[in-house]
Amino acid sequence: MKYIKSAVYVFIFTSSFLLISCADMLMGDEGKYDEEVYLNYKTKTVLELPFEDDWYIVAGGKSLEKNHHFAPVRHQRYALDMVSIINRSNKTGDGTKNEDYYCFGKRLNAPGDGKIIAMENAIEDNVPGIKNSKKALGNYVVIDHLNGEYSFMLHFKKNSIIVAVGDTVIRGQQVGLAGNSGYSTGPHLHYHLQTTPSLETGVGIPMQFINYYTDDVFTERGEPTTGQTVRKK
Repeated sequence: MKYIKSAVYVFIFTSSFLLISCADMLMGDEGKYDEEVYLNYKTKTVLELPFEDDWYIVAGGKSLEKNHHFAPVRHQRYALDMVSIINRSNKTGDGTKNEDYYCFGKRLNAPGDGKIIAMENAIEDNVPGIKNSKKALGNYVVIDHLNGEYSFMLHFKKNSIIVAVGDTVIRGQQVGLAGNSGYSTGPHLHYHLQTTPSLETGVGIPMQFINYYTDDVFTERGEPTTGQTVRKK
């Protein structure tokens, strides 16, 4: 697993907030800070992994050590970055083309029931190693789960999203294909859950998924973390 992590991390979504120390920020009391209020949050939406086959968790978890999203990016605090793997690798060839990466063009599904309330589908995919900071989300969908939880799925392949704003989706329904658009240096899926549909006001919340395998061990309900290989049952 260490080999996979080192091999893929250099090509995965990164954040400038990695350079910010948040040691002081993570020390609060009486639930005054987001990470204290939501650390043990129980997801209301029934979620399943939004892909098929084996995917590797490049970033995920409830600490800055495990998950670079845990830095002061409130809406992304518990976000996951994930790549498809085959035979312990995320790519074939030299990795200079998006098509070298196994997840590029892979089917992505709605993780839970809800309604599409925002999307973008026309952003060009990046050349691996070069990110688009002007359109950070790239091609994306936002799903309102109609219970105060909102799913954000980012970096879809250009023109691959097959749902529209206003559509109702059900868990497991295809919404698009994995890509490399936006603030991304290599094909992958970024997924997070937050409390509002706005990046400015939303707070990231933990996501528990049902019925999946973690490193070939069945998990009835759990939270994937960095270094794990997961697949839907």
